[in-house]
Amino acid sequence: MTPISFSPWDMFLNAGPVVRCVMILLAVASLLTWTVFIAKSVELLRVRLKLQKAEKALEEANTLDLGEEWTRGNSSIAHTLVMAAETERKRSADIPDDSEGLKERIVLHLERLEAAEGRRLLRGTGVLATIGATSPFIGLFGTVWGIMTSFTGIAASKATSLAVVAPGIAEALLATALGLVAAIPAVVIYNHLARQTASCRAQVADLTALVMRLVSRDLGRTQMLMAQGNIVRLGPQARDVRTAAGE
Repeated sequence: MTPISFSPWDMFLNAGPVVRCVMILLAVASLLTWTVFIAKSVELLRVRLKLQKAEKALEEANTLDLGEEWTRGNSSIAHTLVMAAETERKRSADIPDDSEGLKERIVLHLERLEAAEGRRLLRGTGVLATIGATSPFIGLFGTVWGIMTSFTGIAASKATSLAVVAPGIAEALLATALGLVAAIPAVVIYNHLARQTASCRAQVADLTALVMRLVSRDLGRTQMLMAQGNIVRLGPQARDVRTAAGE
C-alpha cells in the first residue's frame, strides 16, 4: 500500500477544486498583507523624516515668508500648509482689520488639509482589516466543503475506515490553518500601521499649530506697526510708508 503524504504541498495538490481555490485565495491574501506592510512601512518612515525636517524649519522660522522659503524643497504637507495660509492672507488683504476672521479662515483651511493628509496616510490599510476579518471564515468555508466532500466519498464507497476519510479531512483542515495564517498577521500589521499613521497625523497637527503661530506673529507685527502709524490705508489695501518723523 502506497503511504499517504501529509505535507502541505501534497495535501494542496490532492485537495478538491473548491478547497484548492480557497487555499490559493488565502495565499494571495497573505502575500498582499506582507506587500502592504513593507510598502506602507517605507512610506510612513519617509513621511516621518520629512515631517521632522519641516517641523524643525518652521520652528526656526520667524515669519510666514521664511517658513514658506525653508519648506519649499520639502515634499511633505508642510509647504502646502504654509502656502494655504499665505494664499488666504493675500486674498484677505482688502480686510485689514479682520485679524480674528483671517485666523479662523486659515484654521478652517488647514483643518481640511490635515484631514485629507490623514486619509492619504491611511490609504491601503483598509485591505488589511478586510483580510483579517474575512480570512478565518473563508478558510472555514474551505474546511466545511472539504469535509462534506470526504463524507460524500465515504457514503459512495461504503467504507467506514478512518484511513479512508483522514486524507480528505486533513486537506480540509489545512484551509482553516491557512485562513488563520492570513488573518493573524493582517490584524497585527493593521494595528501597527494604525499606530504609525496616528503618529504621523500628530506631527501634521504640530505643523498646523506652527503655521498658525507664524500667522499670529505676522498679524501681531502688522497691528503694532499700524498702531505706531507706520502703516496707512490707501484704497482697499495697506501699504508701508515712512512716518513724518522719519522723513
